[in-house]
Amino acid sequence: MLNKTKIMKIRWRKHEFIIVSILIFLGMIGDVLNVKHFTAPFLVDTGLKGFALHHLSFSYSQNILLPKLSVLLVFYIAFLWFNGITVPVFLRSNKRKIFTYLVLILQGVLLSYLLAIGVNVASYYAHPSYFNYGGFSLFAIFGYNEFPLTDLFLGFNHALIMVAFYGAYLSIREYIIYKIEHSKTEKPFQTLVANQISLLFVIYIALPAVSLTFNLISNNFIYTIYFVFVSPTILVYLTLTYWVFPAGRDKLFDFSLILRLLLVTFLFTFLYPVFGALTHVGADGGLWLMSWAVQLLVVSPLAWLLFQQNKDKILQLKGMEHRLVKSTADLQFLRSQINPHFLFNALNTLYGTALIEGSEKTAEGIQKLGDMMRFMLQENTMDFIGMDKEIEYLRNYIALQRLRTQTSTEISIEDDLSDECYRNRIAPMLLIPFVENAFKHGVSLTQRSWIKIKLVCDEQYVNFEVRNSVHPSADNDPEKNKSGIGLQNVKERLLLVYPGRHSLVYGVNENEFVATLSVQVK
Repeated sequence: MLNKTKIMKIRWRKHEFIIVSILIFLGMIGDVLNVKHFTAPFLVDTGLKGFALHHLSFSYSQNILLPKLSVLLVFYIAFLWFNGITVPVFLRSNKRKIFTYLVLILQGVLLSYLLAIGVNVASYYAHPSYFNYGGFSLFAIFGYNEFPLTDLFLGFNHALIMVAFYGAYLSIREYIIYKIEHSKTEKPFQTLVANQISLLFVIYIALPAVSLTFNLISNNFIYTIYFVFVSPTILVYLTLTYWVFPAGRDKLFDFSLILRLLLVTFLFTFLYPVFGALTHVGADGGLWLMSWAVQLLVVSPLAWLLFQQNKDKILQLKGMEHRLVKSTADLQFLRSQINPHFLFNALNTLYGTALIEGSEKTAEGIQKLGDMMRFMLQENTMDFIGMDKEIEYLRNYIALQRLRTQTSTEISIEDDLSDECYRNRIAPMLLIPFVENAFKHGVSLTQRSWIKIKLVCDEQYVNFEVRNSVHPSADNDPEKNKSGIGLQNVKERLLLVYPGRHSLVYGVNENEFVATLSVQVK
């Protein structure tokens, strides 16, 4: 499963290419099959009198088939141009300057002009002013032109509007794809959902298109049922499977789940007037309530059964990126430790030796370092710990740093760690990297330096602030160009453990570096 997830790609563009190709192909087949309709004696005698009045002979291939096929081909070429040239070139552009956007606009204008010219030339041969070809809308949209060479811009405004709308859709599509591909938490899951939606859309459109092209079903009521019932069914299935059920997967029949089922099925069934209008069906209240009952009593249980069959895969994809990033962060942290068990045992030996020799401050420092090692070996392996443990670790670290800098009178270290925080729980080792960075970059044994640490908590929030002086690094400092993994590790863990429930701001303010972290722990 892991290997498959790694190579999972968004197939939205591919599915869109498939459905557009299917519709163009079916349109061409439908035009070929309509030869019997347009060559019927009654139609030739009555409907095509306009050709006779203008002393023109009617030919199905010349006046209908080839113009329609040409229009469909022109639109298909424009679609391929957008998706095969315009979008890929734009995505490959590293520096999207004004020139890049001007090229995009120019391509849109050029394609609009070519569409208008293509339709007008086709309309010249079709002569739609003499006969209504079953309401072939593309001629009407762009306007027909009996003398296309005399007005090369006829229909250009309509084509430009259509291209603009499709360009807006492309922008939305590429933005969504970009957000999914750069998601740090649920990329595999979001990719699965996007692929499911685009694939269902292909099937949803292709089925009635095939039926209408080959006249498989002549009863219009069947199409009404299809659009009125199938449309909300797809929406309800997707919403329940990928949002409602995963959120409450451990509770089969609770009030919140039932409420969400009622809300989702009602909202999507509420779209019935829209689907009814598209199929020229009135807003019949009985059919509306019947559709809601079907969604609630039939579609919802079936969606639940399908979700249960694929629950492990869905939940695994939903959480896989979370576990992957967490494992990477944990691995980075473990690599920063050098055999902690060995160090802990060595510290115990040094602590006993210092006491025997009467070095009380040395023994005190070793003891605090040992307490920190014990924290790293025990509490740090847990998902959440009490704030008292985190604060104890911070105080031990600060005390060790005071021992290191006690010989310098130019260094000021202030800490205000509120005991009110003891009632809260937090993910371990979230606060210490800010203190470590402060002592690493904010202390100079030859210049005035300061570090100010403040921790304030209430029932919901943990607020942490660290300020330190800024000193330029020496040219021979081996850590000058190394940022370490501390802050990056914290940022990744915050995204994983507290998504949408934290605020982290840090940077240089005048002559000091300020880091402010606020975490909603409840």
